[in-house]
Amino acid sequence: MIRLYLFLPIGIIAISTASIFIKLCDAPALVIAAYRLTLASFLLAPFACHKKSWQNWTESEWRWLILSGIFLALHFAFWIASLKYTSVASSVVLVSTNPIFVGLGAWLFLKESLGWNLIVGIALSFLGSGLISFGDVALSKEALMGDGLALLGAVTASGYLLVGRKMRKGQDLLSYIFPVYSAGAIVLIIISFAFQKPFFGYSSSTYLYFFLLALVPQLIGHTTFNWALKYLPASLVAIAILGEPVGSTILAFFILGEGLTSFKVIGGILIFAGILIAMKKGGK
Repeated sequence: MIRLYLFLPIGIIAISTASIFIKLCDAPALVIAAYRLTLASFLLAPFACHKKSWQNWTESEWRWLILSGIFLALHFAFWIASLKYTSVASSVVLVSTNPIFVGLGAWLFLKESLGWNLIVGIALSFLGSGLISFGDVALSKEALMGDGLALLGAVTASGYLLVGRKMRKGQDLLSYIFPVYSAGAIVLIIISFAFQKPFFGYSSSTYLYFFLLALVPQLIGHTTFNWALKYLPASLVAIAILGEPVGSTILAFFILGEGLTSFKVIGGILIFAGILIAMKKGGK
C-alpha cells in the first residue's frame, strides 16, 4: 500500500501535463493521439520483444486486449478533440467524470462493491469537478461541443479502466500495456488516414511535444494507473485520476495563462478530499 501512495501522485502529476502538451501542439487531434500511442508503443517494443510476452496470450485475452486498445484510442480521439474547442479546465474536469461510469460499470459487470467511502469520495470529487467547470465553461456552440466530446472521452476512458481491471488481475504490467497501447495506435492511425489527416509537415516543437506526450503522461502516467489496477478496484483508480484537473488547471495558469478562479481553488480542494476519503481502507 505504501507503493500505491508513492506512485499514484507521480501518475497524477504525469497525466496532468497531457493537456498542456496537446494545447501546444500544432496538429489535428487524431494525429496527436496517434503519435502519442505510436511512440509509446515503439518505446515499449524492445522490452516486450525481449520478454516475448505475447506467447502466452489466449484468443480470449487477445480480444479483451484489443477491446481495451479501442477504448483507449476513442478516449484520446474524443478528449484531445475537446481541447480544440474548450478550455483546459473545462475539458479535464468533464473527462474526469469517469469515476461515475467506472463505479457503476464495476458494480454491474465486475461485481465490485460500492463502499461508503468510495461513494462519498465520488460525490465530493464530482462536486469539485462541477465547481471548476461552472467557473470556467463558456456558453457557446464551440465550447458546448468541446464539453460533449470530453464527456464521450469520459465514457470511453471508463471502458478502458474496466477492461484493464479485468485483464490486470491475471497479467503482468508489460504484457498488458504493450498490446493495448499498440492496438490503440493502430486504430488511431487507421482513423487518421480515413479522415485524411497528414502525419508530416509540422514544426519541430510539435514533434517534441508528440514525444513528451508519449513519454510523460502515457508511459509514466497511464502506466502507473495500469499498474495500480492489479491492486485496486477500477473505481478507486478512477478516483485517483481525478487529481488531473487540479494539476492541469495549475499548469494551464502558469504556462498558458488561463485564469485560476475561486471556483477552481475550492473545486480542487474538494477533489483532493474525495481522493483521500475514497482511498481510506481501499474505498470500502
